[in-house]
Amino acid sequence: MVPLSTLISYKTVENPPMISHFNLFRTAEINGNAAEGYSSGDAINALRETAAKVLPEGYGYEFGGLTREEVSAGSKSIIIFALSIVFTFLFLAALYESWSIPFSVLLAVPLGAFGAILVLNFLPKLSDNVYAQIGLITLIGLAAKNAILIVEFAKERVDRGMAIVQATLEAVKLRLRPILMTSLAFIFGVAPLAFAKGAGAMARSTIGWTVLGGMFFATLLGIFIIPVLFVLITRVAFRKRMKKNPTAQTS
Repeated sequence: MVPLSTLISYKTVENPPMISHFNLFRTAEINGNAAEGYSSGDAINALRETAAKVLPEGYGYEFGGLTREEVSAGSKSIIIFALSIVFTFLFLAALYESWSIPFSVLLAVPLGAFGAILVLNFLPKLSDNVYAQIGLITLIGLAAKNAILIVEFAKERVDRGMAIVQATLEAVKLRLRPILMTSLAFIFGVAPLAFAKGAGAMARSTIGWTVLGGMFFATLLGIFIIPVLFVLITRVAFRKRMKKNPTAQTS
């Protein structure tokens, strides 16, 4: 028997059992979740700040999976919201054959967005992620729906020659019950999403609470604010019309 040390020299070296690559570079994968009370966006910013401080020269980082999708989609969110508002405005302008009246409908959208953001801030388990953004886009149509129910009836009566305030009050009285019934039906309909349990519950819960909170505030505040907006915007539109055509008659 010959000792191995008489033939060769050796030393123990520790290597990873698997070497992962990303864009042809060797990588070390790190997984984690945001701490309670912080959104995924806060966690991404914290990782960026930490990487800028501690990574040595020649080292870099990239995000993968859902985080990579969130980072790439973050800059597109504003464009998506803007396009949604623009197309909604164009459809309403074609519906009412007016450039001013759609503003009384679209100005109801911030009410829903306010309610959704308020709910997201008061529920620590939720964060402003891509699911919340989907819910906010959905609220553009939902909040506008309640405003359309009032504005459409009020505009019909103004076109017949009724006074603006009288027409608005009559429209509110006629459409109050349908607005409350449809809004409550929708709120109760998305309640199972808000209280979802099991696999994938966080995604469904985020969408549910965003839409539920936004619709609740859009309904609660909209039935008071939308008529006022319609009266103010319609009066401004009539004043401009009278300046252009002094012979036009309005009520």
